[in-house]
Order: sequence, then structure tokens, then C-alpha cells
Amino acid sequence: MVTEQFEPAETDLETVDVLDEETPQDADEATDVVEDDAAPADDADDADDADDAPVDEVDAADEADDADDAEADDPLEAFRRELWAKPGDWFVVHTYSGMENRVKQNLENRIISLNMEDYIHEIVVPTEEVAEIKNGQRKMVKRTVLPGYVLVRMDLTDESWSAVRHTPSVTGFVGNSHQPVPLTMTEVEDMLAPAVVARAEAEAVAAGTAPAGGTVTAKKPIEVADFSTGDSVMVVDGPFATLHATITEINPESQRVKALVEIFGRETPVELSFSQIQRV
Repeated sequence: MVTEQFEPAETDLETVDVLDEETPQDADEATDVVEDDAAPADDADDADDADDAPVDEVDAADEADDADDAEADDPLEAFRRELWAKPGDWFVVHTYSGMENRVKQNLENRIISLNMEDYIHEIVVPTEEVAEIKNGQRKMVKRTVLPGYVLVRMDLTDESWSAVRHTPSVTGFVGNSHQPVPLTMTEVEDMLAPAVVARAEAEAVAAGTAPAGGTVTAKKPIEVADFSTGDSVMVVDGPFATLHATITEINPESQRVKALVEIFGRETPVELSFSQIQRV
């Protein structure tokens, strides 16, 4: 009887051991189920990222296109790209004052006659347009920015140096006369860019649009050719006619001057129009 009661007890222990051994396996299976359930969520996130990627690429492409369009519309940027792409170096040539355009014409003729087209590429006389009042008439005139100087883009050799140096009205290269130092591209830009910007602004004004690139140059003052501050003039019209006056201030916009007129031995400030005075 004792043996029969003890055997079932051993059976129960074995059953408990079997259950304990199966428990980790069940836990592993549960973990696998959780991981399988989480996998679709990860796949969904990856899909969202994949959907966002093409949109970002499109936005970046649009921004790049806009930047390219802006550069293409900006005349100053286009001028810079063209300037840097040109062959040769830029040199400054000194000329007799007032002979800049004559030197340009003479050198262009010498380039052809001496077969220097492959070495001397471009001759530039920097100019600008300014408003001038002369004889009571206001008009736009072209002025030389660097009186007495001409820019030459060339490949420096003994032959090209000689062709430029011996051009009539040329006195020499700026710097070392026999081994001149070329200008930096920044210096060339500073000399030539203002004319490019001014031309673009004039075209924009004529077309009724804003200047491309947002570049606006400072307004240049109007020049008066007939008078200057300190000039002694004769009043020819008005209550001060026949009196002498000294100009102290000129207003080109209104075409009037402030001057000192001597009345009863005392200098009196008056305001006169251009038409009321003549240079003595």
C-alpha cells in the first residue's frame, strides 16, 4: 500500500518539470508573435519615408531650377560668367588724355595688319552715361571712366607687347613697362560691371520692369557744363540785371543757382535761374 501511494507523487513531479521546460518555449513563441505584429508597422514607416523622398527631391530640383533662372536673368551674374570664361589676361595701357578711343581704333587696325588676332583679343575703353546740362539743354552724354587708360585683354608675348606698345598715342603699360602685371579678375569686374548694370537698368526702365537680380546703382548727379561753384557771372535778367555775382551752389535738377550779389557794398545771397546768368 505504501508503494502505490508514493508512485503517483513522482509522476506529479515529472509533470511539473515538463511544464517548466515548456514555458520558455511558449515565451519565445509569444515574442515571435509580437515581433511579427510589429514588422508591418516598420514596413509602413519605411513606406512613408519612401513616399516623402521623391517629394524632397522634387522640391530640391525646383529650387535649383529657380536659382538657375535667377542667375540667367541677372545680367551682372551672366557678365561675370562670360568674363571669367574668356581667354587671356587683362592689362592697363596708358594713353594720351582724350585719345582713348583713337588708341582703341588704331590698335584694332594693327591687330589685323600684324596678324595678332590669336594673341590680342579685346580692347575696352570703360565709359558711363551721365546727364549734362549745357546751354540750358539737358542731355545724356557718354564719358570715359578712366581718362588716359585703355584695357586690353591679351596673351602677353614679345610680339603682342610690341604691337600694343608701339600703337600711336600709347605711352606704355601700367606697371613694369616690359613685364606688365595683369589685373585681377576682381579689378576687371569693378571697372566694367557698372556699365553692365547701368545698361540693364536702362533696358528695364524702358520695358517698364524691375531690374533683374535686384541690383540698383546709385543715381549719378547731373553735371552742369556751363557753370561751376565759385564762378563769377553776370546777371542778365531780372531785378539784379547788370550786376556781377559769384556762384555758391548749383541745383542741376531745378536748373537754378545760389549766388552772392553785391548790393550797396554788401554781398547779398540770391537765387537765380540758369537763363538769368552768363559766365563772364
